[in-house]
Amino acid sequence: MILDEENKDHYFKGRGAQFNPHNRFAKDDYVKEHQEGIDDWEETDQKTTFIFGQSKSIVNKVDSPDVGMAYSLNPYQGCEHGCTYCYARNAHEYWGFSAGLDFERKIVVKKDAPILFRKFLERKGWDASTISLSGNTDCYQPAERQFKITRQLLEIALEYRQPIGLITKNSLILRDMDILSEMARLNLCLVYVSINSLNEKLRQKMEPRTTTARQRLKVVEDLSKAGIPMGVMVAPLIPGLSDHEIPAILKAVSNAGARSAGYTVVRLNGAIGGIFEDWLRKNYPDRFDKVWHLIQSCHEGNVNDSRFGERMKGDGNIARLINDNFKLHCRLNHLNENRIQLDSGLFKVPGTQFSMF
Repeated sequence: MILDEENKDHYFKGRGAQFNPHNRFAKDDYVKEHQEGIDDWEETDQKTTFIFGQSKSIVNKVDSPDVGMAYSLNPYQGCEHGCTYCYARNAHEYWGFSAGLDFERKIVVKKDAPILFRKFLERKGWDASTISLSGNTDCYQPAERQFKITRQLLEIALEYRQPIGLITKNSLILRDMDILSEMARLNLCLVYVSINSLNEKLRQKMEPRTTTARQRLKVVEDLSKAGIPMGVMVAPLIPGLSDHEIPAILKAVSNAGARSAGYTVVRLNGAIGGIFEDWLRKNYPDRFDKVWHLIQSCHEGNVNDSRFGERMKGDGNIARLINDNFKLHCRLNHLNENRIQLDSGLFKVPGTQFSMF
């Protein structure tokens, strides 16, 4: 791990964020944003803790026109994977926590999610639109091994014949191949795996508690062989750090059985900007200026971007080069040739005689 001498003793291995930035909704919290500003500040890494939250609803309508989903369902808030760039970090502030280390160490577990999911599916007029698991945080993050909420949700979806889309970067999804293959047989599920680099050294620094790229390719291969339609999100691409890997990634995922692929360009909204800047300075000090300026070039001179239609792919010369390169190698590797449409016509509330459609 490449660190400058001044900060090397303060690096928490196995964590993406290295500090807790201020929560913009909290008035009286104290955080260390500049280590030289407070004498004798004691900070130690902490074990991950679980907080059991109660929700009024579990399925959220997505109004954004550029995220590719209409409804999302997140059984967990916060994520132990610790990806430094994760846009979901900002949402952790709504729970009263920091978007930094708190996001990785304080995981909200929605144990009532299965009950709420059934109630949602039985609402009058529900049209069985596809619901995406992991629209915010990874539904197969390490907590799932213990709590098995995602598996319960899939069992309910199969029971109701509810179409589901999933995205993950954790090989734990292979545990649920039995349910997913049955759903795929009925054209009720589509799985995306997130792979933004094949470089294991970069993965260990940027996504410290995720599974390796090699294992993610195995996920694509195994689920594809089981008849489950597979896609890959190459997201986020970081210009100057990982965008050069586009050809190799798309070739590898195609060989593994993926049928579709998408990408985003990194954007650093809210607290993520400071978290990622700190990470980049500590891990790649010699490349910091280049990478930071390239990110800015994709977002009109900023590292953050909230413009619909532009925020995911960026604009400017660098963003266009990334887009052209991605499209070229999708075409060369026969990706995105056919659109996968899940079947909502099988939906049926258990105990009723006929399908709603």
